[in-house]
Amino acid sequence: MRLTWLHRWLAFALLVWGVCGLAFAAAAQRPVVVIPIEGTVDDGMAHMVERSVDVANREKAAAIVLDVNSPGGLVEAAFRIRDALFSAQEPVIAYVGRRAYSAAALITLAANRIVMAPGASIGAAEPIPSTAKMVSALRGEFESTALRNHRSAPIAGAMVDKNVDLPQYKRTGAILTLNTDDAVRAGIADATAPTLDAALAQSHLSNDPRSAQTYTWAEEVARFATSPEVSALLLSLGMLGLLIEMQTLHGIAGVIGIASLGLFFGSHVYAGFSNGLVIVLAVVGILGILWELHVVPGHGIPGILGAICLLLAVLFAFGLPFFFVAIETIATSIVLTVICFTLVVRAVPENAWGRRLALSAAQGPDYVASADLSALRGRTGAAATYLRPAGIAAIDGRRIDVLTEGEFIAQGTPVRVVRVEGARVFVEAIDLPSYQ
Repeated sequence: MRLTWLHRWLAFALLVWGVCGLAFAAAAQRPVVVIPIEGTVDDGMAHMVERSVDVANREKAAAIVLDVNSPGGLVEAAFRIRDALFSAQEPVIAYVGRRAYSAAALITLAANRIVMAPGASIGAAEPIPSTAKMVSALRGEFESTALRNHRSAPIAGAMVDKNVDLPQYKRTGAILTLNTDDAVRAGIADATAPTLDAALAQSHLSNDPRSAQTYTWAEEVARFATSPEVSALLLSLGMLGLLIEMQTLHGIAGVIGIASLGLFFGSHVYAGFSNGLVIVLAVVGILGILWELHVVPGHGIPGILGAICLLLAVLFAFGLPFFFVAIETIATSIVLTVICFTLVVRAVPENAWGRRLALSAAQGPDYVASADLSALRGRTGAAATYLRPAGIAAIDGRRIDVLTEGEFIAQGTPVRVVRVEGARVFVEAIDLPSYQ
């Protein structure tokens, strides 16, 4: 009996020791938080990086690894990402697989260790617009970021300011962009590695569990909708919806068009490319176009002003750094819209908007065209009102809307009908020479 109880106690002790051992082993293997820095740097990316750094600090991560492949983006978003990385309580490693340009270069310089793949490059961070104030401010940010991690401030500054003289790396008057070999030689990069796995092995992190960070649904939608391809599609749907609404006036196409434009502008504002002014311009533009379509068709002024406001809103939505991208996107959307609208017009030849400007081909019971007034030609009467030159004349006992050839005719003056053009009846004073 005693031996049995002893065995049970020994088994229980071994179980407790094993569980504790596994817990300590799991605690010893802290995760490596991998953050993708891919595509355009925007506020959606900044949101994701800030969340990821909080996760790494909370979970006591072994390291934060930036997987960089970006042509750049918004400087303000890059500042937010850099500041978040500076708040990290663990080492930050940046792996540049292909390129780290502009805003992505600043993010990479914020890492404690930089590893670049063969054939990769870093730099090309001249601001847009490249005013003296902007260049000076951004150069200071690059230099201070480099100094914080014991890297060359002049080399970092030359990525922004083309006036920095570095003959061993660039020609005079050019912005600095370093390839992998030059980056290692200049002390910007610490090592080279063909893959991210190899870079982690160099830092003795290959056996640690990885926590790959991803975008939330809202961040994904914002980043997806702000890509040039999707932006062109949304703009095309928006303009096509408004044009088809002009054809049908049923409301469905207009709702689709406004929803597409709303998604376009809303995603750009959420991603940080623009601000509330763009929304105001877009709303004014859409209201102007709808006013032209539904309230005063044919006047032109509300539609023209609305179109101008809408065009400015689209340009501002992309932000100044992406002005040329905005032009390309607008051009693409215009071509797509023209092609699709031409096909729609062929399929739906009846133009509801045009019907509001002219008489219908067939008269309905509640709509009658003007009567044939050609029989009035040569008849006489008297001006019932002043003709300046339009007015009313009493002819054959009927009150007729008439016009003169431009002269003023006083009320009560005898007049003669000189010609009839559809619903327009032209008269002259009888005591004047005839125009016949």
